[in-house]
Amino acid sequence: MEITLDTKIYDLLKNYPFLEDKLIKLNPKYKKLKNPILKRTVARVASIKQAAIVGGMDPVELLNFIRKEVGLEPVFVLVEESKEEVAPIWITNEPKKIFDANELLNEGKNPLAEILKTLKEIDKDDIILLKADFKPEPLIDELKKKGYEIYCSKIGENEFLTYIKK
Repeated sequence: MEITLDTKIYDLLKNYPFLEDKLIKLNPKYKKLKNPILKRTVARVASIKQAAIVGGMDPVELLNFIRKEVGLEPVFVLVEESKEEVAPIWITNEPKKIFDANELLNEGKNPLAEILKTLKEIDKDDIILLKADFKPEPLIDELKKKGYEIYCSKIGENEFLTYIKK
């Protein structure tokens, strides 16, 4: 299996199940990989690059850690730095619903599914707020693909607020 920044975490763990414990040891934020709901849902769409962002790691460092663990040579990849976004004015609107990603995962629920369900129920231009102790990069990418406006901001060492506008 070729392993790149775009390799999905689900495929990686399916082919190399021992990596789950190695990743958790590398970064405590990856303890969420033990959650079967997360493994069946988010891990299917999350790439190594996105997992690195969730874990607050350099994507190439994570990629090369994984490649080393499975016996592959390291690679040298240039990753484009993301530009700082200016907060849109609509994030000042009162959210119609606030979710806590960690609570949802602890309850065995899929944050993306819960948000999509709520998005069907709210009006155009309404806002949903997602709180998490990680940047929910796979969720953000999926919602952007579906045409929703997203703004995510880091407000503390381990606190991210993700605003979703219908």
